[in-house]
Amino acid sequence: HRAYGIRACSLRLTNTYGPRHQMKHPRQGIINWFVRQMVDEEKIRIFGDGEQVRDCTYVDDVVEAFLLAGASPKADGEIFNLGGTPMSLKQFVETLIKVAGGGEYELITYPNENKKIEIGNYVANYARITKTLGWEPKVSIEEGLRRSLDYYKKNKDNYWKKGEIL
Repeated sequence: HRAYGIRACSLRLTNTYGPRHQMKHPRQGIINWFVRQMVDEEKIRIFGDGEQVRDCTYVDDVVEAFLLAGASPKADGEIFNLGGTPMSLKQFVETLIKVAGGGEYELITYPNENKKIEIGNYVANYARITKTLGWEPKVSIEEGLRRSLDYYKKNKDNYWKKGEIL
């Protein structure tokens, strides 16, 4: 934007979850992978003690941020973090089980190949986009999980076959 005058900004997304996500493997989002395991009625596996904190943002809130940023000259040249509901992976899975009306999870030892890429706790500070564009997440974690579960229960055959991991 500054160099060529082209309208542009950067949105930094964090753990976006919800309908239409890639669901064939967990490499692009553990949050959605937990939803897949729930839909498949599998025991959800959490690496380590489950206390790793992630900041989860429902996809509709992310889309709203993109639309606001694209429509407002106030966003030109800016960098905005998006965030939503920070919680431990264990809390997230417990909320998912509550929303689904049942399910199980287990804590398992970190595989070495996964432990070396663990990012640690992350909570986004999205105050800048709130101040500049008025954006803040609106969809609660419970509502976002309800919508996600409903969507994937109806449409999972378009996303994966049980037991299939690519």
